[in-house]
Amino acid sequence: MKKIGILFGMENTFPNAFCERVNEITGKNGIMAEPVQIGQVEQGIDTDYAVIIDRISQDVPFYRAYLKNAALCGTAVINNPFWWSADEKFFNNCLAVKLGVPVPKTVLLPSKERPDDTSENSFRNLKFPLEWESMFETIGFPAYMKPHSGGGWKSVYQVNDPEDLWQKHGETGQLVMMLQEEIVFTDYYRCYCLGGKYVHIMPYEPRNPHHLRYATQPKTQGEEHKKLMATIHDYVLKLNHALGYDFNTVEFAVRDGIPYAIDFCNPAPDADIHSVGAENFEWIVENAARFAIEKAETHIPGKNNCTWGTFIKEAALSDKTVKTKKSK
Repeated sequence: MKKIGILFGMENTFPNAFCERVNEITGKNGIMAEPVQIGQVEQGIDTDYAVIIDRISQDVPFYRAYLKNAALCGTAVINNPFWWSADEKFFNNCLAVKLGVPVPKTVLLPSKERPDDTSENSFRNLKFPLEWESMFETIGFPAYMKPHSGGGWKSVYQVNDPEDLWQKHGETGQLVMMLQEEIVFTDYYRCYCLGGKYVHIMPYEPRNPHHLRYATQPKTQGEEHKKLMATIHDYVLKLNHALGYDFNTVEFAVRDGIPYAIDFCNPAPDADIHSVGAENFEWIVENAARFAIEKAETHIPGKNNCTWGTFIKEAALSDKTVKTKKSK
């Protein structure tokens, strides 16, 4: 019997529905799903799960360590815990630029407070004062300041001028922040992407109360809308193929007909029926269940079953090619 586990925290609707749907599809005939149960974690010892869907390790370091051990021993962990530990939003934007996917203009800001166990000498390579005027000219005002790593709309600020920025930056402690161009949008979309192939594009209004953010309709219609949907679909796949995420959401703000990728590092995205709505909830439950079953059916015990994006694969291939040439 191959087991699919789901590791989760406070959320209720998606994990339960996911397990029920997997077991409905398989009839528990060779594959079954259940909430992950952890009793003891010993180094190099396999779990009894072929696949684990991770919904919580971003908040629980113990779970992240458990998942890395599980992946090393052959469990297919969705999403890859090694890459998720290394990834962050500023890098995502850098990669999008290289891929040709439009993103807001963005610069990186050092933390307001020094990290623990550092002093002035730790920052001798940093220019003082920073090139603020150049940054402001590049980004413009109003702008948004947000953590370079993180999610859940935590510590996100709108800043209207330099004085406003410096005041709000003073509240961010040791967080490394990004200063990002404001995209005044006509339409906004949030897109599920599973397995680098299943895409579900949802109209979304981030300015609405949380429970009403999906209760909106696009303003763009007709042929223009069809072209926009095709472009967004292409960008979603391009970003997720490069990053290697099997379960992610990508957000786009549309300005002058151009979709700008705003946020695309959401490897444990909201899937609660009370916020995403019944129709979107049914899509994510159905497709997550079928994708997990596919992963379980093709799972090879003891093999490296991690999913790596093309960014990592191409870097590894390039390194291998260079080493081969040197050895000749």
